[in-house]
This record gives sequence, C-alpha cells and structure tokens, in this order.
Amino acid sequence: MTPSPTAPHAPTADTESESDLLDLCVIGGGVNGTGIARDAAGRGLSVVLCEKDDLAQGTSSRSGKLVHGGLRYLEYYEFRLVREALIEREVLMESAPHIIWPLRFVLPHSPQDRPAWLIRLGLFLYDHLGGRKRLPGTRTLDLRSAPEGLALRDSYHKAFEYSDCWVDDARLVVLNALDAADRGAKIYPRTTCTSARREDGHWRVELKSGTTGQTRVLRCKALVNAAGPWVQEVLGKVTGFNSSRNIRLVKGSHLVVPKFWDGPQAYLVQNTDKRVIFINPYEDDLCLIGTTDVPYEGTADEVAVDQAEVDYLLSAVNRYFKQQLSEADIVHRFSGVRPLYDDAAENPSAVTRDYVFDLDDQSGAPMLSVFGGKITTFRKLAEHALQKLQPYFPDLGPDWTAQGSLPGGDIPDADFDSFRQSVTKDYPWLPASLADHLSRLYGTRLRDLLGPARSLEDLGKHFGAQLYEAEAHYLMEREWAVTAEDILERRTKHGLHLSAQERRNFETWCAGKMAKAG
Repeated sequence: MTPSPTAPHAPTADTESESDLLDLCVIGGGVNGTGIARDAAGRGLSVVLCEKDDLAQGTSSRSGKLVHGGLRYLEYYEFRLVREALIEREVLMESAPHIIWPLRFVLPHSPQDRPAWLIRLGLFLYDHLGGRKRLPGTRTLDLRSAPEGLALRDSYHKAFEYSDCWVDDARLVVLNALDAADRGAKIYPRTTCTSARREDGHWRVELKSGTTGQTRVLRCKALVNAAGPWVQEVLGKVTGFNSSRNIRLVKGSHLVVPKFWDGPQAYLVQNTDKRVIFINPYEDDLCLIGTTDVPYEGTADEVAVDQAEVDYLLSAVNRYFKQQLSEADIVHRFSGVRPLYDDAAENPSAVTRDYVFDLDDQSGAPMLSVFGGKITTFRKLAEHALQKLQPYFPDLGPDWTAQGSLPGGDIPDADFDSFRQSVTKDYPWLPASLADHLSRLYGTRLRDLLGPARSLEDLGKHFGAQLYEAEAHYLMEREWAVTAEDILERRTKHGLHLSAQERRNFETWCAGKMAKAG
C-alpha cells in the first residue's frame, strides 16, 4: 500500500533536524489543537502539530458528542459564551453536515425542580440569542398525548422540546487534522514534545516518536500549547515556564445502554441537584447517558468511571422513565477530563466553559497557551488564537474557516439527505446500513474510500457489523490510524457492534499489518 501524502514519515536517523524555520508548532492533537493547526495552515503559515497519543485520544473523544449552545449556562449569566456557541452551531452544521446534524431534545418538566416560567424564559433566549436559521424553535408538549411521552412516567404531564446538534467528536478532530494536512501542515500523532526552549529569537523544539523512539528537532517562530488537561504540564516540564492562569480538571462520565424508547428524539432531564442529564440516541440502537461533573485530582491519563457516577446517572434516568435501568444494561462506559479555566467557582457545574489565552512573547518568540474551551466553540477559539498571533505574522491571511467545509463536508446546500440518496444511486450494491455508515463518517470522501469497488467482495475481508477491510486500509493510509483501538473507538464506533471474538480477530489483523509496515 502506498502511504498517504498526509501521513507522517518516521525519521531515518536517531535525530532528524529541520533547518528551515517554521512558522508554528502546535502541541496537542485534540479539537483545539487541530482546529488551530487547520486555521493557521489555511492562512499560509507553515505548521507542525504533535500529539503524544492518538488524535482525539483524550478529552475530545470522551465528550457528550453535542454541538450546543449550553442551555444551562444561561443560569450562570454566560450570555456571551451561549451566543457564540449558538452562532457556531449554525456554522458547523454547514461545514460538516455528515458528522453534525440536528437533534430535538425533550425536557420533561418536574415541578420539584426549576419552575416552568424559568425554563420558558431560558428557551426563549436560547431560540433568539444566536440568530437561529436552520433549526426549528421550541415547542411545548402535552406528554399525555404526545408520542414523546410514551416512555416517560405518567406523573410527567408537560415537556418542552428544543433543538441542538449531534456531533461525532473524534471524527471532528480527525477532519480538522486532515484539512490542516491538505493545506500543508505536518501532523505527528504519537509524538511527544520533550523540550521547547527559546533560542536566538525563535523556538527550538524536540519531538520524540512514541513508536520508533527517534527524535526530531524543529525551529519555529511561535509555539501554541493546546494540550488540554496537560496544558500546565507542558508549561512546566516542556517549556520551563509558569502561568498565572490555572485549569480545573472536572471529570465527566457517560454510560451507553440499549435505546429504550421509540423515535429520533433525545431527552434532557433535571436531576435533584439541579444538574441536567442528556439521554441521546447513539449508533442507531443504543443511547448515551451523561454527564457527571466531578472535581478530579488524578492524572488525566488514568481517568475512569467510578461506581458513584454509575449510580448517579442511572438514578437520574430512572426518576423519569418507565423502563428502569440497572448496571446490567450498560454495554459501554467512558470518562473524560475537561480542562476548564479556573474561575474560582465552588460548584464544578458552574465553572465557566469559556476559554482564555495566555500569551508570553519574551524575546520575540511567542507562546500561546489555551485554557478551557468546549467542542462547540473550537473553530472560534482557533480563529481568536490566530488573531492573537497576527502581530508576529504580518503577512497572515484573513479569517476563513467560517466559510470553509471540513473534509467530506462539501455537500451541496449542506443537504445530507440528498447526498445520501446520491450514494444509493451511485453504489446500488451497498447495503443501506453500510451506505449510511460510510456516508455519515466520510461524506463526499466516501468515493475515495470505495475507489473502484463494484461489489461487497471488492471491499475485502468482512470483520463483522459494517467493518470491511477497505475501510480499515483507508483509515491506516489516510487518517493516521495505527492500532485496532484507533479504528474501533475513535475513527469509527465499530467497537460497539463487534462481538468479543470479532474484535480479537480484527486486533490480530491490525497487528499483522503494522508488523509488515514496520
């Protein structure tokens, strides 16, 4: 197989020096880091991005998978953040309609919690703060007659229904990295930045490959620290600097169970502690329940769901629904650490989801550190980051990402349904479920993946569910996938649909491919 031109090449010696002075080195392969790399490359800068693990392996693949304004943030008077997020919701739907799509949320009203008038007021603001264009507005439901009420306990009579969007979070990260690479950036997953020091008015950066152990030395004009939960670790251990900014680590955990209601709607329920829990359709026949907000003191690499969180989430769901869930229903669980900017709020749920930059420009070699942020505002965060760096790059191109499609998202009029119909017409031999899967994950780049295939047999070995050899090859060649986990958990969600034996067989196949490549 011929490696993709976007794939990183391993150094050929113990130390590989790049004499050219690059513009920007980005540390961190989550949504903020890849978003910044993409924006910078699109403005004409020479960019390198390094990530110590796989792309999106940390927080950016362990979210609630929503592009949303943050309805509950209105209670904390975060009006600017909510407005920005609502505007971004519309922008992102246009840029990637294959991985971002509308979702209706049903919020049952519980008289014991927030009063109905307060919820109505919040939803009115939510409908109007961000200049909503594509999404339908709020409506009131009578749960005694509306089909959305069938799964809920009979004691709930009224609900409010509003709009937000679903997003495949890990693919959002990969698509940003792909677009950055297509625009000239070099993307190095599984590569740790071991040292970054100012030297003669620029940065001398050392990168160490986690697969080969080899070192690459770079020289760049500016450094961006977008390491998420590890941002302060990079400051202290890699650059030797301190910052007056701090982050608070807040753990958010999610459960995956079989979907237990009919219809495409999601639910948002209020818990007795005033927090809200999302219960969202997931992967057709599953649902995603989350999230918790727990102060976290451990290392971000070792975060895991604990029993108290399981009990908390199940209790919140069982308070509202007729079908009572137990731990035996859980088919998957995951936990992530949110690196929130520390605004000294006592309640973890009240800690701002806004982002803050720290710019250190000693010796004319700037370092921009990113604190906080959320998936919905990643594009705007990246845009603001490049605006902060503009004084150091006088020839920097203008803002552009608001009108730019992500890879596979160049679907006419952002009309995914019409695009999906065209796939059926062009590939009549694809089973509907497989066509859905490939259309959703790859959008218009589905055609690159399928290549000359004219039948299922042309897709190679079938590993189970919707996973075929052609897709696995594509992800290894084009999207930096190395391990079975990269493919099953992040590039796709096939891991939720394979049996234990099918997963073992695929892991063996991947290991064999990597052994040959190595």
